[in-house]
Amino acid sequence: MSKSLVSTAALLLLSAPVPVALPGPVASPAPALPSFAVAYRDTAAAIQRAGGTYATWTGRHFLSFDPAGDGTAVEVVGDLATADRIAILVPGVDTTLKNFDRGLGGVARRAPAVQARAVYWKLRGTDRKAKVAVVAWLGYDTPEGIGIAAVREQRARAGADALTRFVDGVQRQRPAAAVTLVGHSYGAIVVGLAAPRLPRVHDVIALGAPGMGAAHASDLGGARVWSALAPKDWMRRIPQIRLFDLGHGRRPSDPSFGADPLPTGGVEGHDYYLTPGSDTLDAVATVVLGGGAA
Repeated sequence: MSKSLVSTAALLLLSAPVPVALPGPVASPAPALPSFAVAYRDTAAAIQRAGGTYATWTGRHFLSFDPAGDGTAVEVVGDLATADRIAILVPGVDTTLKNFDRGLGGVARRAPAVQARAVYWKLRGTDRKAKVAVVAWLGYDTPEGIGIAAVREQRARAGADALTRFVDGVQRQRPAAAVTLVGHSYGAIVVGLAAPRLPRVHDVIALGAPGMGAAHASDLGGARVWSALAPKDWMRRIPQIRLFDLGHGRRPSDPSFGADPLPTGGVEGHDYYLTPGSDTLDAVATVVLGGGAA
């Protein structure tokens, strides 16, 4: 997917290498990593230039924004610069910049921006003293509909590369913070493919997932793996098969996968996991805050 100059700059600042002292003659000091505030400022300017409905996003904190094609955006809810607990939400099929705020089909609960706020306020309500931030990460080109792209992992692999760079960049600036990755539906495959390259990620959560790009939770690195699949989720009807590059194999909700189950009370379907009042949202907050889930 093409990237705007500002979006590219934002990704670069979040994946910039840590300055390393080189042997031999003393070199000029390497520049410090730019702050999140710099990315917010530069991305806000890009959003203003895009105009239209995006102009109403002024005052929010975006680390990247690119309206090209289906579009990408990475929004932060809370103070990422001081957070000790960080949740990064990765959405799935048919999520685009146009429905980032309003949700697919105009259904708000499907919107990454809405879901991020639901998780943030649940975290704050669970522990008022915790320093938390939630990232709505639409940093990849999601598949369109339940077609060939959705049953393959090519988009997920590209997304996992971008997610790995992003998380590495965040962890360079917040090395002591505990990071939890939360993937919904196809986004869980993105998270699963990225996890083995992110050894400092504490927890990985799959919600309504068709797979995670692995045969077993132990293949995902050292993070603890959690999964929720509600009885009314249509994902249960998708066969657990993989043939060459088609299908996603074993679901993380399958007991043989080895993930810890999350409760699904109050989850009325595939898009309800992070709605206020659901047991899954409560459990996700508990995991992000460093506890186990009942």
